[in-house]
Amino acid sequence: MSVFENLSPTLQDNDLKFGLSGGATCSPILMTKFNNMFPRAKILSLFGMTETSPCSFQSFTDDSDERVKSTMGFIQDHVEAKVVDTNGNMVPFGAPGELLIRGYLVMNGYFNDEEKTKETIDSNGWLHTGDQFVLYEDGYGNHVGRLKEMIIRGGENLFPKEIEYFLESHPSISQVQVYGIPDDRMGEEVCASVIVKEGAAVTEADIKAYSKGKISHFKIPKYIFIEKDGFPMTATGKVQKNRLSEIAMQRISSLT
Repeated sequence: MSVFENLSPTLQDNDLKFGLSGGATCSPILMTKFNNMFPRAKILSLFGMTETSPCSFQSFTDDSDERVKSTMGFIQDHVEAKVVDTNGNMVPFGAPGELLIRGYLVMNGYFNDEEKTKETIDSNGWLHTGDQFVLYEDGYGNHVGRLKEMIIRGGENLFPKEIEYFLESHPSISQVQVYGIPDDRMGEEVCASVIVKEGAAVTEADIKAYSKGKISHFKIPKYIFIEKDGFPMTATGKVQKNRLSEIAMQRISSLT
């Protein structure tokens, strides 16, 4: 979210030394906007989850801007991480798979939910994050997307984050959420909800024309909705993609 634009010029010019990005992944475009607005400040990435108390990867203050933009940071001390395929076998460095975490930071379990705890933490103490992740040999890693948010369209596995990052490069778009909706022929179709910048005017056709030739045709959202009232949020400030999907299906159903 472009919250930086709401800060006073005094704070923008003089006071801010560091910015921490966590809770949700921050796109390279948003990081560039931050750097342009706060040229003296350093933005850092944090990655983790509530179940890992909460951070397992973090940028260093002397990391280059490019490294901060392209990774979630370096694995923290006294923490183990591995990336596995669907059969539980470790994948090579640089290959995507599910991130597993082990160490002092892993929770004891979900309150009064032993079954869910056993589903999340295996017998060897590895916590299965549900995140598609890439781990590099130098100890840095990068988030690909949430496995449960993956869109399977005609046999293609698509992660919304990649499409969201691309659409955020449109000069009139402020925020984007991409998600899948059921489709009888393709299994799922790509759908996007978009918030445009104040004073800007952009249509669904404009966004599709902008995307053509820049990303694969099957990644271009079939349905695009310009949201005027923001996104539905959880109590902790996270976007409810499941609710966006429900709203999209209602809108499409009303058009047929």
